Amino acid sequence: MATQEDIRRAALALPQTVEADDRFAFSVLNKGKAKGFAWVWMERVDPKKARIPNPEVIAIRVADDAEKQALLAEDGDKFFTEPHYNGYPAILVRVAAIEPDEIEELVIDAWRCMAPKALVAAYDEEARMGKG
Repeated sequence: MATQEDIRRAALALPQTVEADDRFAFSVLNKGKAKGFAWVWMERVDPKKARIPNPEVIAIRVADDAEKQALLAEDGDKFFTEPHYNGYPAILVRVAAIEPDEIEELVIDAWRCMAPKALVAAYDEEARMGKG
């Protein structure tokens, strides 16, 4: 079972990643702007009140709707969505339902979606050289 610490460790191991000061969220710098790729789910508990953070669920950026739909079809216990995310390339993940290595893979893939192409290429090259 994964934890927020597993998510933090995976995210902060990626180049040019920053953690938000005000909430559990991670971004990568792209052209001088922080591009979010993983963040705590802001749940609407009461329709007349503001959303509140639900630390048991993390929103993770995905490449596109096809990837989102594939994850939803793969495991409804781990992955879900809500109307707020309709048409948006992100999936909601129940942290306690996923293994640490699975969440790490999702975090890396999410980072790849938002990181500059040159940074992703440098990361891949470094990983390739490290395994050689």
